[in-house]
Amino acid sequence: MQHAKVEICGVNTATLKLLTSEQKEELLRKIAQGDAAARQEFIEGNLRLVLSVIQRFIGRGEMVDDLFQVGCIGLIKAVDNFDMNYQVKFSTYAVPMIVGELRRHMRDSGSVRVSRSLRDTAYKALAAKEKLTGELSREPRVEEIAKELDLRKEDVVLALDSILEPISLFEPIYCDNGDAVFVMDQVADPVNTDENWMEELAIRDSISSLSAREKKILALRFFEGRTQVEVAKEVGISQAQVSRLEKGAIEQIKKNLS
Repeated sequence: MQHAKVEICGVNTATLKLLTSEQKEELLRKIAQGDAAARQEFIEGNLRLVLSVIQRFIGRGEMVDDLFQVGCIGLIKAVDNFDMNYQVKFSTYAVPMIVGELRRHMRDSGSVRVSRSLRDTAYKALAAKEKLTGELSREPRVEEIAKELDLRKEDVVLALDSILEPISLFEPIYCDNGDAVFVMDQVADPVNTDENWMEELAIRDSISSLSAREKKILALRFFEGRTQVEVAKEVGISQAQVSRLEKGAIEQIKKNLS
């Protein structure tokens, strides 16, 4: 079936490039080396990503051309800040930046107004977040953003909350060859996962099987940072016995976890 021609900002969307995964990787490597032509080609090859993201903002009183231009700004920021060492797909990294740029535009042009000072603080916090994300290769904590701006944590939270709009965690914001990126993919907790929770339970269960003296030795050694000599005096045995019991306890935990 032939798709109807749709022009946005003078661009025929039916003729937009679609890069393969291999082409994207090759262009990203060239961009990292400062290749301006590769950067331009990569941006043009990801305009479909912008089109996909702006769909959820259409119908809010904004011109599609304006949304597309703003989305392109977010795409360019993503290209310029992306690092292949992040070990994530470019689309996973870029979508939140494009969405963020569109939300900032919608807030500035919307009917609901936030005080100028509060909005400025929020934008500074978002800029600091992008900067720290590049430096840390992870999402920065609120405390880190506050420290970067020399503000109180509460002020940063208040500013960011004032410009947020509620959305469903299960709302798809991009679909790459059938692999949807949902809002919750961007806010998932990398620490308290089911796998980590199960591992913690297994470790606790393994430790519970140790004797009271073995538990005390491990607690003194690894939680309080005591030396084997100090532990020997505390427990009332020789340093050699502490070493033997410590090694045996660790081996037992490893065996239980295997």
